[in-house]
Amino acid sequence: MPTIRPAAVAGLFYPADPARLSHDVQKMLSEARTHSFTPKAVIVPHAGYIYSGVIAASAYATLFLIAAHIRHVVLLGPTHRVAVRGLALPGVDAFDTPLGRINLDMAAAQSIAHLPQVTVNTHAHAQEHSLEVQLPFLQSVLSDFTLLPLAVGMATPEEVAEVLEILWGNDETLIVISSDLSHFLTYTNAQRVDRHTVDEILQLHQPIDHEQACGGTPINGLIIAAHQHHLKPHLLDLRNSGDTAGTKDKVVGYAAFAFTDEEAQHVQ
Repeated sequence: MPTIRPAAVAGLFYPADPARLSHDVQKMLSEARTHSFTPKAVIVPHAGYIYSGVIAASAYATLFLIAAHIRHVVLLGPTHRVAVRGLALPGVDAFDTPLGRINLDMAAAQSIAHLPQVTVNTHAHAQEHSLEVQLPFLQSVLSDFTLLPLAVGMATPEEVAEVLEILWGNDETLIVISSDLSHFLTYTNAQRVDRHTVDEILQLHQPIDHEQACGGTPINGLIIAAHQHHLKPHLLDLRNSGDTAGTKDKVVGYAAFAFTDEEAQHVQ
């Protein structure tokens, strides 16, 4: 029997009802601004859908042109509940969401299992929302894919980049980095801090620290990989919870990016 990681935050971060979930995700995707990007990687936020779903949708909507070709998704997100050294594999065969089951890429997992910074930690994945909230979007855009989810804890940018290099693959592989930006600043301060963080990412400067982005560690690894593979980042959306569904006294920042080949042209 396969081992399954069940949905842990359905009904909390996004709707648990499959019909409602599908409707909400499709609506956000349909309302997203269109681009001609063909991303190799994206950075997306991971708050509740009422707060950051539309920002995440701006990145996932860029996949429509290439969705038929994507067969492997490498998903990295920060750990929020369990301390992890390095990058943790989930130690299961599949992840479930209200929209169905996603099989994990066991061959890809095996390809990085020898690295000292890679561990297996089922507990780290059990309640981790930064990875789970991306899955309904992926299921709604892609048709047939396997997933390699990695919970990223205390690791160097170089350790993350080494993992990404092994998993990089060709056009059939998509890299997804899950990260919010600043946390619990006032609206005006968050805009200032997040704009600086965005500018650093757009210039492929690292390190991005955890005060700037909770997923700073996987972002830093992606920045190294982007230099190595000559990728160019594009900002798709930048907002915070005060713009979407929250008050403006303490907000959380969200941004979405697409990383494309430097030769790719951007057509509005």
